[in-house]
Amino acid sequence: MSVSLFRPGENCAAVATAPRAAFIVDAENYFRQFMRACEAASREILILGWDFDSRTVLEQGEGREPVRLGEFLDGLATRNRHLRIRILDWDYPMVFGTDREMPPTLGLAWKPHRHIDFRFDDTHPVAGSHHQKIVVVDDCFAFSGGLDLTNKRWDTRRHEPDDPRRMHEGTPYPPFHDVMIAVDGEAARELGKVARDRWKNATGQSLCVPRASSDPWPRELKVDAVDAPVAISLTAPRTDASPGVRQVEQLYLDMIAAARKSIYVENQYFTSRVIGEALAARLAEPDGPEIVVVTRLLSHGWLEEITMTTLRIKLVRELRAADKHGRFHAWYPHVPGLCEGTCLDIHSKVMVVDDQWARVGSSNLSNRSMGMDTECDVTLEARGDAKLAAAVTSFRDCLIAEHMEADEAQVSRAIREAGSISAAVHQLRSGEKCLKRLEAPPPSETEIAVAKVGDPGEPLFEPVVELPDTPVRQARLPGRRMALALGALVAAAIALALAWTHTPLKEYVTLENAKRISSAVTGLWWAPLVVVIAYTPASFIMFPRWIITMTAVLAFGAWKGFFLAFAGVIIAGIITFMPGRLVDRETVRRLAGQRLRPLTRFMENRGLLAVTAVRLVPLAPFPVVNVVMGAMRVKAWHFVLGTFLGMLPGMLAATVLSDQLAAALEDPSRVSWWLVAAAVAALGALAWLGRRLMHRHR
Repeated sequence: MSVSLFRPGENCAAVATAPRAAFIVDAENYFRQFMRACEAASREILILGWDFDSRTVLEQGEGREPVRLGEFLDGLATRNRHLRIRILDWDYPMVFGTDREMPPTLGLAWKPHRHIDFRFDDTHPVAGSHHQKIVVVDDCFAFSGGLDLTNKRWDTRRHEPDDPRRMHEGTPYPPFHDVMIAVDGEAARELGKVARDRWKNATGQSLCVPRASSDPWPRELKVDAVDAPVAISLTAPRTDASPGVRQVEQLYLDMIAAARKSIYVENQYFTSRVIGEALAARLAEPDGPEIVVVTRLLSHGWLEEITMTTLRIKLVRELRAADKHGRFHAWYPHVPGLCEGTCLDIHSKVMVVDDQWARVGSSNLSNRSMGMDTECDVTLEARGDAKLAAAVTSFRDCLIAEHMEADEAQVSRAIREAGSISAAVHQLRSGEKCLKRLEAPPPSETEIAVAKVGDPGEPLFEPVVELPDTPVRQARLPGRRMALALGALVAAAIALALAWTHTPLKEYVTLENAKRISSAVTGLWWAPLVVVIAYTPASFIMFPRWIITMTAVLAFGAWKGFFLAFAGVIIAGIITFMPGRLVDRETVRRLAGQRLRPLTRFMENRGLLAVTAVRLVPLAPFPVVNVVMGAMRVKAWHFVLGTFLGMLPGMLAATVLSDQLAAALEDPSRVSWWLVAAAVAALGALAWLGRRLMHRHR
């Protein structure tokens, strides 16, 4: 038996034995096994996810009604009065909400059974997310990996270009590929601990370990490994109370360092600087391992294109330049017959090293997954056991076969005969469905500088309010005036969000169009008025306001653009502040709950100082904070002056960055990187100052 790579507390949270383990590829298989396991549950089903959609079709076929997730869970809760179902979903910003279901807590969509407890996790730092995808049944069986129980995930392993079953709300979507792992026994209990800890961190409520004697392992789920050692690795962002957890990153580094023959990667993103440096070091070795990366060809939308795609291109080019021995390969799966502008969406998070380690998780190979988001990966270790080693290589070969016109046995034989994964892939590349080389033109330095903002490796600052030790009570229904005030804001936000993302307007939200539009409107008398007004709807839907600021700077120059932008922000603040006056303080206190009580008290007692500090450290969406300030009866002049003082430095810094970006669009040599660095440093210093102010006046 070889020495284990796992070190609890360093590269994993726990090491456990899985009496049974199975790799589950793609959502058709996962959703079916999820249903069978949940149907066998006797006491508890605990679900954690980045997204959850009760409309998700779990099972479908000719001659029968599709089985939808919400109805399925309601049926389980109705039939078994002892069963409790708990769902923890990421409390996402509205910019991510265009494909999401309206929350059950708003009463606008799914009405969960009374034994289903649906909560949101909003404990992540600004720009961070809850990204773990875990399902635990009776604390004795668990799934973990990359698949959420949500829309636009279902697909078969064939990934046919025109599968009529691949629909969401009547609209087709491209093929989708992802992977989960199922474990039972001790390994499932450790995942149960992770899920309960996350639940307590998000809600303040401690969950008891369910007492159940059931065996939820689905009968049709093939066991791939028996008595397998597995490690559970986590990422958690640093906070005031904790330095954070970076076990996911450390185990990636340890697996890369331990590789002897091959490293096979499937991942949605490929941008991590630390992982890139580790791979480059292995490529520099004359007898290092072969490295194969399989990722998707295209990103989702313009924002990912200018951030994650740009950083991926940079990293792939750097690794190819470092590859002096021809061992690095970056590919994407080509599926013939797909519409232009679409591709097979590789969403899996997999790493297989030699025949010893098979890793399945939620973590992308991105900077944010290493230290910003909450993540959970499960890694199976063979430790020299021949049967476990065979399970590891079989898993890798079946993934490669899925992307080729070949079966697992053909891939395994080709790798043995050719001596490498790349040679086997070239040998099997006879049909149209195949793995192709990932190519892209090099990005400019300006594009890279902008892209880095979209993939932070750790929080710039953390929330200062702490969770209580007591459970958070569910909020009471708001009064009539609260419903009218917030309902109007929500309706406006939904309408504008739909217009931004589902109409031709979305084609205009690009850097190139910002320059073109600014040139066209410079001479129009009403253009400054449009800039000022634009900030109000932008605030509702979390539209990237920096695009408006940059357009104003391009059209009117730095100083005039700054004043127009600032006027727009102040007016948008006042418009969303005034409806808060219709809401009584006690309603807001009840809705805010224990978690935000220190913040509401701070606003009541400190007035001008509170407004200024909150503007330096934005803890919630702009219009929400403004409504709360109105409800807390913050004086109007305190609100306006505090908003002016708190946002003045940030707006100046944003104007400087916009001005430099405008210069870069004209001539990259005109960019003053010292000025850019000073502006970024100023933003960081302001965030720190605001945090200190809020700490001082807790």
